[in-house]
Amino acid sequence: MTELPSLAAAPWLTEPTLQRLFATLLQAGGEGRVAGGAVRNALLGEAVTEVDVATTLSPEQVTTACAAAGMKVHPTGIEHGTVTVVVDHHPFEVTTLRHDVETDGRRAKVKFTDDWDADAQRRDFTMNALYCDAQGTVHDFVGGWPDVQRRRVIFVGDPEQRITEDYLRILRFFRFHARYGHGAPDPAGLAACTRLKAGLDGLSAERIRQEMFKLMSAPGAVETLKLMAEQGILSQLIPHTEEWHVLERLGLDPLLRLAVLAQDPRSIPERWRLSNHEAKRLEALVSLLPPSPALRPAEQRAMLYHMGAEAWRDLVQVAWARSDAGSGDAGWKALLELPDRWPIPVLPVSGRDLLAAGMSPGPEIGVMLSRLEDWWVASDFQPSRDELLKRLT
Repeated sequence: MTELPSLAAAPWLTEPTLQRLFATLLQAGGEGRVAGGAVRNALLGEAVTEVDVATTLSPEQVTTACAAAGMKVHPTGIEHGTVTVVVDHHPFEVTTLRHDVETDGRRAKVKFTDDWDADAQRRDFTMNALYCDAQGTVHDFVGGWPDVQRRRVIFVGDPEQRITEDYLRILRFFRFHARYGHGAPDPAGLAACTRLKAGLDGLSAERIRQEMFKLMSAPGAVETLKLMAEQGILSQLIPHTEEWHVLERLGLDPLLRLAVLAQDPRSIPERWRLSNHEAKRLEALVSLLPPSPALRPAEQRAMLYHMGAEAWRDLVQVAWARSDAGSGDAGWKALLELPDRWPIPVLPVSGRDLLAAGMSPGPEIGVMLSRLEDWWVASDFQPSRDELLKRLT
């Protein structure tokens, strides 16, 4: 049997707030252990940004014990056994051990338990089914540690059963492979995902968007997306292009990658329920003419003024990735950095100035402002306020 490492020296484990929480659960007759992602990342040598706790106590027992200890408790997901406990301003999600009693491919009805093994058996992947107690001892009920060592994303138990419990696990399989995996994905898991891909149709747009954005920002995203395309899984989600070389040249921004990947980017905001800000960025990428190093400096500044710094940076990155220029090309680099060198100016006159100059209120104010702005931009933003106002006479 492979010897499990100790996490006793992990800074996040020795944090006084977490140890205080462990002590409170123990005093109430239960036990708490860190579960899932924090343990996985610590064993992989990656940053731990979030610490979730599993416990043998019921949500009601957790609430009573922690409240008595002066901690704030919020019932954030109490129907699934989760409460958020705030210890000295530090929040922890604390979830009662559970096993599924009914699933429908999207959500599960659960029954609480005090059996650590049963809780581990219901989790998605072996690398996510590891626990660490207050002393730093790692507990592995499903063979997750060898899979962590090999960076293999393996379903707990039967892959098809895990997937039919929640079809989102298809996307999670690929997302975790893109983020943590090494080499080819697990054949049994891949085959099960491919066979059951039609189940993705029943998932909400919000859940798909969340998983796919995480996948597309992962280091191994492009190779993983290619694999999903080969298996017909990507087309189950969106009609897609195959501009893999462009995706490789882009950074890890998922929205930029999505703009290149989607055949019809304009359909994505509704299909995946994007935020208004994300939809605005995507629309700019589709509708605006991209800048080019071939433009004269004054033309570049005029384009930047009209589209804004965010759209400029997005368009430059995509256009650069689609060009033949190398990653260190000086012209494209200068174009990308233009908003940093040249802060977008504000038109020096306003409607109030035109009224003060004698113009009558009405639509003509807007028309004249637009004319003045056009001349100011065409003059490379050089005319002063006084020079603009002189054009009224």
